[in-house]
Amino acid sequence: MHPITIDTLAAFPLQLEAHFAAIPAEFRHWTPASWEGVPSEPFTAIEQICHVRDIEIDGYQLRFRRTLDEVDPLLVSIDSDALASERGYAAANPVTVFTAFRAARAKTVELLSNLNPEQFKRSAEFEGYGPVTLRGLVHHLCSHDQQHLAGLQWLLGKIETARR
Repeated sequence: MHPITIDTLAAFPLQLEAHFAAIPAEFRHWTPASWEGVPSEPFTAIEQICHVRDIEIDGYQLRFRRTLDEVDPLLVSIDSDALASERGYAAANPVTVFTAFRAARAKTVELLSNLNPEQFKRSAEFEGYGPVTLRGLVHHLCSHDQQHLAGLQWLLGKIETARR
């Protein structure tokens, strides 16, 4: 695994916190009139950070473990909208969310940093994506992170328009 990918994953929690901090407090639960063009899931700012936390723990950590421990497992997609509703994302405390996410991401980075080249070649079937290797899953996670930074920036753009 290229060090830039691991470094990017390790740096992401601080980037996510900084992007979330840029959202004015009164807009953390705000919904735009249209989600057209949003580069991430159509979630409010608070819901975005909850989603990232849960995808880390219930999504990618589980997918990595199963890919390492099983032969060609089927890795299911997560219904993000249902999870947001079930877990009450809108009422979440950002401090609690970020604490849990930082700890989870540290575990992910530790796991990935200790794998050998052969382990990154292990394969799985990722629902909605098709066949993947563990290395490919790592890149999907890194891409997912970037989509949510873009989603928060997109929300900031919509907020600025709404404030006019």
